[in-house]
Amino acid sequence: MSSFTPAQSDDVSVATIRALAADVVTKANSGHPGAPMGLAPVAHVLYSRFMNINPKNSKWFNRDRFVLSNGHACALQYVLLHLLGYKLSMDDLKAFRQLDSLTPGHPEAGHTDGIEVTTGPLGQGFGNGVGLAIAQAHLGAVFNKPGFELINNFTYVFSGDGCLMEGVASEAASLAGHLQLGNLIVIYDDNHISIDGDTAVAFTENVGQRFLSYGWQVLHVDNGDSDFPAIYNAIAEAKLEKSKPTLICLKTTIGFGSKQQGTHGVHGSPLKADDIQALKTKFGLPADKSFFVPPATYDAYADIGKRGASLEAQWNSLLGQYGQKYPKEHGELTRRISGELPTNWEQCLPVYKSTDAAQASRKLSEIVLTALAPVLPELLGGSADLTGSNLTKVKGSVDFQPPSTGLGNYAGTYIRYGVREHGMGAIANGIHAYGGIIPYVATFLNFVSYAAGAVRLSALSGHQVIWVATHDSIGLGEDGPTHQPIETAIHFRSTPNLAFWRPADGNETSAAYLVALKSKKTPSILSLSRQNLPNLEASSIEKAAKGGYVVHEVESEDLTIVSAGSEVSIALEAAAKLNAEGVKTRVVSLPCWLVFDKQPEEYRLSVLRSGAPILSLEALSTAGWSKYSHEQYGLPAWGASGPYQKVYEKFGITGSNIAVVGKKVVDFYKQKGGPVVSPLVKAFTL
Repeated sequence: MSSFTPAQSDDVSVATIRALAADVVTKANSGHPGAPMGLAPVAHVLYSRFMNINPKNSKWFNRDRFVLSNGHACALQYVLLHLLGYKLSMDDLKAFRQLDSLTPGHPEAGHTDGIEVTTGPLGQGFGNGVGLAIAQAHLGAVFNKPGFELINNFTYVFSGDGCLMEGVASEAASLAGHLQLGNLIVIYDDNHISIDGDTAVAFTENVGQRFLSYGWQVLHVDNGDSDFPAIYNAIAEAKLEKSKPTLICLKTTIGFGSKQQGTHGVHGSPLKADDIQALKTKFGLPADKSFFVPPATYDAYADIGKRGASLEAQWNSLLGQYGQKYPKEHGELTRRISGELPTNWEQCLPVYKSTDAAQASRKLSEIVLTALAPVLPELLGGSADLTGSNLTKVKGSVDFQPPSTGLGNYAGTYIRYGVREHGMGAIANGIHAYGGIIPYVATFLNFVSYAAGAVRLSALSGHQVIWVATHDSIGLGEDGPTHQPIETAIHFRSTPNLAFWRPADGNETSAAYLVALKSKKTPSILSLSRQNLPNLEASSIEKAAKGGYVVHEVESEDLTIVSAGSEVSIALEAAAKLNAEGVKTRVVSLPCWLVFDKQPEEYRLSVLRSGAPILSLEALSTAGWSKYSHEQYGLPAWGASGPYQKVYEKFGITGSNIAVVGKKVVDFYKQKGGPVVSPLVKAFTL
């Protein structure tokens, strides 16, 4: 193992980072200066000695990944990005936390050059880091050849006490230990401070012992404030361990150099002017200058960029040689890096006729995955210990497991996440952030709620993660209200940039996958039934891909019933009864609100048109359906335990009862009089 070689620029660089972090937060009069000041030494050693990055090309595929899980410390990351020469100017630093700036209050992927993942909600970045490490291990196993280590980067994560208190980090850490991810190095900022004060009030466990029990290597640095050699040696030792992830417990002083160092007073409040001046004097910087960067610091960080540019040039040369020797693999790798799907992959999607046998949409999903696996090798699936229920493992696929376990290998395409829904969601976000992989994950719809924090960040960040969420209503039957999702759908339907699909049959299930796989910056939840669903006469992939369409049309209607998922066939049954009684009834299937809302207004108004009342039907909460209907029928409260047919009868979700309800709606609006205008007709739209 090489030893630390001091550079003249080390001390001044660390001083610059600390002072800039204080200046950035003070000018904004908002933010967190303490952690950036405490982490400055390890950040400098990591970037100056270890990180393989090219600031001139932040998307170089084999770059080392850096995640700031304690995202409130983002002043540190922004300062580093500026010094390194990413697309972040000094004026951008001065605009910290200001409207529409490139330096928002927490790091946002896709917004600021050089940010790998969006962090802020504590623990999420830790899970993302595990996902990034899984992605590297998988792609390396698939594409690397002797003499061609094309994909061999490391993932480095900075994590604070708060991150390690969060359950999502514990879930992710446990799985990372099992998977023996030697390419993952987490640096724990052990400063004993959180917002409430000293961690002695709530967090007194032995973190190192916990991670040892997870199967991690645990290293310790007692002086993270100034012991550069110890920091260097710990990171170097971590890189040597190939069969375990590493946690480096780094003791630091929050707000090091400030008059308030070591206290929670410097955690989330700007330093006062006299404190900043004293700090700069202490570190040999001009006390009267703000946002000052000595030439030696800029020069040192420019050298890091030059080193990275040279490394990328060498990698590009290696990739070219790889293409000559392995043209097929080269073509596949470059396609996946570009994010393009194979030509005509859509032709593999199953198509159904109404005469085909009724099947549960979870089974229809399995049929889609089985058809797609041979043509879309970028699909990396998994389930939170519900594989046999979610039906997400393609027959013959290999598990993603450490080869030493004999359970699979890193080229495997199916991850056993265990009962860790939240960790699974955060990990999937990291897998997608890496590139070259489209992750899909699975659990019961009710338990996607456990992962809501990760799903929200998927939508905010534009991660193409596909959730296979089965057992999606009271139709799951006997497991009862603890497992029957009632409020879950409206929660996720109301989440911006999240496509919540509830397909009614085989063609709609294929359409959900079609749109989900084409939506490169939108996560999707596929809400799937346990019970069998008949294939609809008027459904097609093309129609369903619009998010909503007419499944039964009549002219001069008295009523339209709009529904989704397993209740569409019930709506059709009710419509048949009503039409037989002279009540002209149309039926609309609305499998995805987000996609339907993006269709042209003319199309939407042709589906949910004016002229007759619209009744919505769904075996879930009615919340949100008023956007598409005049009257709503659904679940008024929790579900019930019993055979699913009996549960549906209990709540009146049957063709016979909905026909009765439909008549009441028609009579009510006839008595009310006046024109019935589509609920889509509004004074304005957002």
